[in-house]
Amino acid sequence: MDLTIKQTIALDFLEDSVTTDILYGGGAGGGKSILGTYWLLKSCFKYPDTRWLMGRSELKTLKETTLVSFFKVCEIQNIKAGIHYSFNQKSNTIHFKNGSLIILKDLFNYPSDPNFDSLGSLEITGAFVDECNQITAKAKDILRSRIRHNLSENKLIPKMLMTCNPSKNWVYSEYYKPSKSGTLPPDKQFIKALVTDNDKIDPSYYENLLKLDKNSKERLLFGNFEFDDDPATLIDYDRILDCFTNTGVVPREKFITVDVARFGSDSTVIGLCEGYRVKLTQYRGKSVTQVAALVKQLQERHNVPNSNTIADEDGVGGGVVDILGCKGFVNNSMPLPNPQAPYNDEGGKNKENFVNLKSQCYFKLAELINAAEIFIDCEDVDVKGLIIQELEQVKQWKMDTDGKKAIMPKDKVKEYIGRSPDWADTLMMRMWFWYAPRYIFADAEY
Repeated sequence: MDLTIKQTIALDFLEDSVTTDILYGGGAGGGKSILGTYWLLKSCFKYPDTRWLMGRSELKTLKETTLVSFFKVCEIQNIKAGIHYSFNQKSNTIHFKNGSLIILKDLFNYPSDPNFDSLGSLEITGAFVDECNQITAKAKDILRSRIRHNLSENKLIPKMLMTCNPSKNWVYSEYYKPSKSGTLPPDKQFIKALVTDNDKIDPSYYENLLKLDKNSKERLLFGNFEFDDDPATLIDYDRILDCFTNTGVVPREKFITVDVARFGSDSTVIGLCEGYRVKLTQYRGKSVTQVAALVKQLQERHNVPNSNTIADEDGVGGGVVDILGCKGFVNNSMPLPNPQAPYNDEGGKNKENFVNLKSQCYFKLAELINAAEIFIDCEDVDVKGLIIQELEQVKQWKMDTDGKKAIMPKDKVKEYIGRSPDWADTLMMRMWFWYAPRYIFADAEY
């Protein structure tokens, strides 16, 4: 098999005794599927009675793309169906004469199987996930836990090859960003492969990539992970970056916003806001009473009253609201009237067309960020990266359907980035004070 230099580098990692996770790709045309199917084919012949998984988000797409690459590799290697292997379309398995097996698997996150129980009885020797940016971090983690079949017998370690195009989800946070900063653990590798690294591809393919729109070209031709061409995205990427340099934003009345988490992986984030100048601080492992004490200290130090303090009232955050007596933010409550809208026939302000308060406030946050009206005081590079990533996931949910506007639910955001968007939620709650009734002059803005 005549491999490219990048494919050869990846294959070396796939056959060493250290690397467990290999992410390959970053652009279209880099030979991702050819590499993955070649590795599976080679492993099946080399290790009898082993089981390997070929996966993708949807089985139909897997058969139309990745499986076609498998047959192409077989043809190149002069490996023939019916002689060296057999493909069972009903069971979606490929059987080899030496007892080895490739299982074709759908890895989509179905609502009927949120915990991927369908993978629970699976025991495999290794896995190849094509276009892994289309599956969730949870699917990837559970699949990795199933790699244990006949490893010691063949002196192997668990191996997972994942291929991708640029995406702002767990692929970005777990592999691309650490690789870029030099902090990727030694058992993980990211190999960036673009169409320009593949001298086996038809030149017309490259010409077609040149004709793409700017965002698609940046992602698929140049492998730029910083671009996101999702039309549902509410906040412009450059405007998100501007948040950290908008030092001209005028300081005004002070507010405190609190996104509360008691213990566990999620964190408590407290925001001190002077108008729309925001300073965010993260706390881990704090109890409700400890969080309330931290907020009280901040109130006293900066002279912020309870009426200008708001905490997420859902779940344990309600305890902070009870202790302090501050405002409570209920995510699924009704949207607030727009204070700048005209009065309706009943003498009240017109309500905006949002499914809930959280969606309303996130849309307002997106509007202000896009207008360069927010400054985030943050010098920590890692924290800044987390905030950027979370704000990029502020997207309109089901934008192609009629009805009230909504943002992508938190559980979906968690699937994409592998954690709760605590920083973004703290910023979002600041918008409550934009909508809330204020006994101030009508032309004042806060």
